[in-house]
Amino acid sequence: MHYVSVESLGKSYGIKPLFSNISFHIEEGDKIALVARNGSGKSTLLKILAGKEVPDSGKVWINKDVTVALFDQEPEFIDYWSVLNNIFHHDHPILNAIKAFEAANESEDPVALNAAIVRMDETGGWDFDSKVKQILGKLDIHNLSQAAGTLSGGQRKRVALARTLIDIGFEHKHTLLIMDEPTNHLDVQTVEWLEHYLNQEKVTLLLVTHDRYFLDAVCEEVWELDGDDLYIYKGNYEQFMERKAARIEQQASSIDKARNLYRKELEWMRKQPKARTTKSKSRIDSFYEVEAKAKQRLEDQQLQLQMKMNRLGGKVIELKKLHKQYGEKTILKGFDYTFKKGDRIGIVGKNGAGKSTFLNILQGIDQPDSGKVNIGDTIVFGYYSQQGLQWKEDMRVIEYVKTFAESFPLADGGSLSAAQFLQLFLFNPDQQYSYISKLSGGEKKRLLLLTILFRNPNFLILDEPTNDLDLPTLAVLENFLSEFQGCLLIVSHDRYFMDRLVDHLFVFEGEGNIRDFPGNYSQFRIWQKEQEELEELKSQAPPIIQAEKETATTASPAGKKKLSFKEKREFELLEEAIAALEREKTVLGEKLAAGQLEYSELQQISERIGKVSQELEEKEMRWLELSELAG
Repeated sequence: MHYVSVESLGKSYGIKPLFSNISFHIEEGDKIALVARNGSGKSTLLKILAGKEVPDSGKVWINKDVTVALFDQEPEFIDYWSVLNNIFHHDHPILNAIKAFEAANESEDPVALNAAIVRMDETGGWDFDSKVKQILGKLDIHNLSQAAGTLSGGQRKRVALARTLIDIGFEHKHTLLIMDEPTNHLDVQTVEWLEHYLNQEKVTLLLVTHDRYFLDAVCEEVWELDGDDLYIYKGNYEQFMERKAARIEQQASSIDKARNLYRKELEWMRKQPKARTTKSKSRIDSFYEVEAKAKQRLEDQQLQLQMKMNRLGGKVIELKKLHKQYGEKTILKGFDYTFKKGDRIGIVGKNGAGKSTFLNILQGIDQPDSGKVNIGDTIVFGYYSQQGLQWKEDMRVIEYVKTFAESFPLADGGSLSAAQFLQLFLFNPDQQYSYISKLSGGEKKRLLLLTILFRNPNFLILDEPTNDLDLPTLAVLENFLSEFQGCLLIVSHDRYFMDRLVDHLFVFEGEGNIRDFPGNYSQFRIWQKEQEELEELKSQAPPIIQAEKETATTASPAGKKKLSFKEKREFELLEEAIAALEREKTVLGEKLAAGQLEYSELQQISERIGKVSQELEEKEMRWLELSELAG
């Protein structure tokens, strides 16, 4: 089914053109990622498709049977309404029934609850209610009576995401879901859940995201908005990068050929041919086409990062027996760590686990309840915070940078003026004299990064640095950080970013427990899943074996050798095999007890029970041997 057609679309803000003359089509089932530099108009294009903004030129056609659902970076709420009313904002019988049921649950009014249950029965709302509860639970939305105006920025994003997913889940058969940076402010586990959810739902999707793992998991093609052109690439992000590089190389070759031809044709034009024959007129027309192509410039500027890092002394930072608690909530419980030169640490954990508090304690912004933070004399912090760019009054970009320093020292001994440094960060002269308030979200993030590096820090702390940065800028930032010689501490939900840059993790597990895990995020998730599978196998083991295992573990003497990797794997598989044999023996016994078998079948089952019993005994004996070694 054909969903959307766009022809010759154009949009400008003042004298600044965002895009012009772009055309595309969206079909049912398409899952598309839109990629472009900050300030290129990605969010504006999404709002035009959703009917929130009007283009300057061109046409947008949307199938009358298609409903467009927009998840915006800046969600709109009625602030004096509750979270419940903002989420269930449609007047629909099923949604009204669920809203009444959830409200009655919160109020604990038995009369209202009974009435709500009757309405749920009448509308058949129970099936959809389970999906609603899953969405609200996974997005950590529990206080439905809270006024929307009191929500934090991250909470607003979660409530908006819940509203969008609930909207597309119950009402419309044909929905175009448009999402602008849906993973911002979500912890990694929630991002993984959202990936799974979008893959399970049959939706047509157009999204802007900086999260490359999320992009690869959810989308099947990448659209790149580059100036006046929209390039379409089938496949994942890596394939897009390969094909983009090939396209740029081909364009460069084509321009070189045009320039060679232009030089020859220019000589002919300068001779001022008098004979205006049809042939010469055609050649003159062709000349102007060649001239236009020869004077083309490939706009493939890259953000450039280079700096002279302050010297890092022998002593970095020592954390000794740190304790921190807010009311009954424990953030740190006796945490010890000594940072070394070149440490590259990622911080992960659920929202609210205390990651930002830990960063503040490290820098002396907050104080621990007890314990010591000893910071080396040479440490210069660079803190990229979630709060973003802070300024007291609106000023021009270049004036803001000059409040930090007039010039920037380079690693080779030279220096750059504030204007030159801004140019490296892709702020052209016009943008340098723009007001900060007029910058896009991504441009403000880029300016924040610039002001942090202007101090030449040797201990970088990055709290969700990937939010609102475009993918080209992220790639350059990653390359810079991979060569950074100082210490690096990163809080991020972007798994690709973490995998590239960190070599071990602080995992905030709650209740003040922090696990120091040796490895990157993907390695941690593999280990975590293995632990979950092991726990599941243990819970499925027969009660007798569990009891024997506990006895064997208790009785095992100290000093026994540890299991090898191969023996550990055998031990895990034995538990699963024993459980399977127990189940088979039970089933076979039930068949014998039924007394409805032919003689031949009776004989086969009797033989099989004998073999299963023998095999079970052997495996249980081997399990006990390994259990003693493991103790």
